[in-house]
Amino acid sequence: MTRSSSSRKRRQAGPSLLRRLLGLGFKLALVGLVLLIGVAIYFDGVVQEKFSGKRWTIPAKVYARPLELFVGQKLKRDDLLTELDALGYRRASQASGPGLISVAGSAVELHSRGFTFYEGVEPAQRIRVTFSGDYVTSLTRAGSTLPVARLEPMLIGGIYPAHNEDRILVRLDEVPQFLTDALIAVEDRDFYDHFGISPKGIARAMWVNLTAGEMRQGGSTLTQQLVKNFYLTNERSLVRKAREAIMAPLLELHYSKQEILEAYLNEVFLGQDGRRAIHGFGLASQYFFSQPVNELKLHQVALLVGMVKGPSYYNPRRHPERALARRNLVLDLLAEQNFAAPEVIEKAKQLPLGVTAQGSLANTSHPALLDLIKRQLREDYREEDLTGEGLRVFTSFDPILQKKAEAALAETFARFKGRTGIDQVEAAMVVANPETGELQALLGSRKPRFAGFNRALDAKRPIGSLVKPAIYLTALERPSQYTLTSLIEDQSFEVKGADGKVWRPKNYDGQPHGTLFLYQALANSYNLSTARLGLDMGVPQVLKTIERLGVETDWPAYPSMLLGAGAMTPLEVATMYQTIANGGFNTPLRVIRSVLDANGQPLKRYPFQLQQRFDPGAIYLLQQAMQRAMREGTGRSAYAQLPGSINVAGKTGTTNDGRDSWFAGFGQDLLAVVWMGRDDNGKAGLTGASGSLQLWSRFMAAAGPSSLSAPPPDNIVTAWVDSRNGLGSEASCPGAVQMPYIRGSEPAQGVRCTPENPVNQVMDWVKGWLE
Repeated sequence: MTRSSSSRKRRQAGPSLLRRLLGLGFKLALVGLVLLIGVAIYFDGVVQEKFSGKRWTIPAKVYARPLELFVGQKLKRDDLLTELDALGYRRASQASGPGLISVAGSAVELHSRGFTFYEGVEPAQRIRVTFSGDYVTSLTRAGSTLPVARLEPMLIGGIYPAHNEDRILVRLDEVPQFLTDALIAVEDRDFYDHFGISPKGIARAMWVNLTAGEMRQGGSTLTQQLVKNFYLTNERSLVRKAREAIMAPLLELHYSKQEILEAYLNEVFLGQDGRRAIHGFGLASQYFFSQPVNELKLHQVALLVGMVKGPSYYNPRRHPERALARRNLVLDLLAEQNFAAPEVIEKAKQLPLGVTAQGSLANTSHPALLDLIKRQLREDYREEDLTGEGLRVFTSFDPILQKKAEAALAETFARFKGRTGIDQVEAAMVVANPETGELQALLGSRKPRFAGFNRALDAKRPIGSLVKPAIYLTALERPSQYTLTSLIEDQSFEVKGADGKVWRPKNYDGQPHGTLFLYQALANSYNLSTARLGLDMGVPQVLKTIERLGVETDWPAYPSMLLGAGAMTPLEVATMYQTIANGGFNTPLRVIRSVLDANGQPLKRYPFQLQQRFDPGAIYLLQQAMQRAMREGTGRSAYAQLPGSINVAGKTGTTNDGRDSWFAGFGQDLLAVVWMGRDDNGKAGLTGASGSLQLWSRFMAAAGPSSLSAPPPDNIVTAWVDSRNGLGSEASCPGAVQMPYIRGSEPAQGVRCTPENPVNQVMDWVKGWLE
């Protein structure tokens, strides 16, 4: 073969190889394009499906009762201010806008925020409240008398999904304009000009970072950040960045800048509250400032915007110096881009961070209460409804009473400090309105923030002498046999059971007390006379009385049940005593009032239910005996803290070896049950009087219940009796006292008494005239 033919063949092969390579490249490019289009179509579907549908699972929000203001209301000025502080109201010279208050002496002027309740919308309004002592004396709006005003309820927690995300959704028109201005100035100044990706922004960030020698800006747009947070993960990889680069323009293709910006405001991660993730500016505003986002000022907005870069690194509670520097940098950027005047920026930079001491919405704030709320809600709603549908749950929880209960708990145990074994003693407390059955405060542990074993609901412990009112009520329902002044024997005895075992009850002091009145036996909590009375009634009959009081038990009909061997939880005890406190009318204890959906539409109301279980006359007599227990019996130490003018009724309870200390007592509008003991059932070293009564008394002294003042029922009459023997007497006789009876059971009037001598007669006349 000649050299010329070889050269010719090489020249022919060259173009052929090039054509083949070009053809292969074209095919590969075509395949790549098809794949890219397929990927784009797939991601386009992902973008539209989630963004157009239900974007977030919203936990159910739980609210306290709204504070209602009206003339004559028993409310201290300082208690109102405490609640307003917790709601995030701010002091000012004038209450010129929602969330502001002005205080001058006994008057408080406030501008409420308005709220949507089950019954409808409560408008935002400017009102003036004046106080005298512990009462509201006037309530006005624009100088005119206002019958009633209702504040927005405090948000006390939520019911969170497994991923523990939480947010308060806000609309774009609900946030201050300088919030969106600051966000765009700091995170994406070309937001309104790019298509999801900003080459100009990337170049500018590179230049700023190179000249500064550190990372000061990122190149991601707000749209890219939203895509990462909303659809992707925080994984640092080229694959994730590629997905982000594809999805960001697709999001911009289908949705407006306003929709994207609003979604970003609600999605951005801004902190961690324990296991709960704080998403969005709506929740962050409440969490860090205890204020709705529409009330934020420039310096507060700058702080939150600055935290977007690193919520943990710039956490203002943990790293206030970093947070302050970052906030001021954001303010400087606003000045550079002419979003605010220099003098306004300088004034804002001089202000403190202004964050609250702790997250006001922490889901660990009231764990015992939220536990009860969840249990009651699960009777009507699925778990996914509670954790994802944005339900709004309104309750009877009273934050003022809860705070007083927690303070009383801390003070009581502080006084117990130094007692042997007191560190192992736990406590629980249930507070309710006996007239409505609404629960108002709850302590499930000695440590109120402890989210563990809820002793108020789950600690079943022997109730000791708390069972005794049921025995005496059973007897008083038989007025032909028993009255308050019936004489009963407090003497030792024994009972042989079917198994051959002998039961020998004893008094706490180990001594019998002879013959005494029925009311004295209850007031002094004597075991011997009580057990005798219970056996006379029959143990099964006493157990039926307990069930009628509202508590179903599976207690065996043993004589030991008469002295409190049976166990109840504090909540069950509160149910039992609610019926006694409410004149024999039983209403199931409840904490939920109503539920709205995420759009504010009513779903369910939990109405007040009432059922008469006992003759009001028998209950009235029982209450009289229980008031005697507080004045002269086992509960008398309570009046070392309570005003003598307040009539309350109650009963101590102590189990064997001081393992359980109980007290249950009530005024007209407030019932509280307290338990103290050890989780291991060891000896607590506390009686009902030395332990739980001390906590109850301290709480009641702070809460200020109304005095028991219900008028006697129609079937109650009063009669003068001899205080020594219970026989009928004239009012002028020595030792005569007036006692209530169910009509027809009062003693016959005694013989006309004669004074022992004329001197006594004169003295009695003078005494009566002076009175």
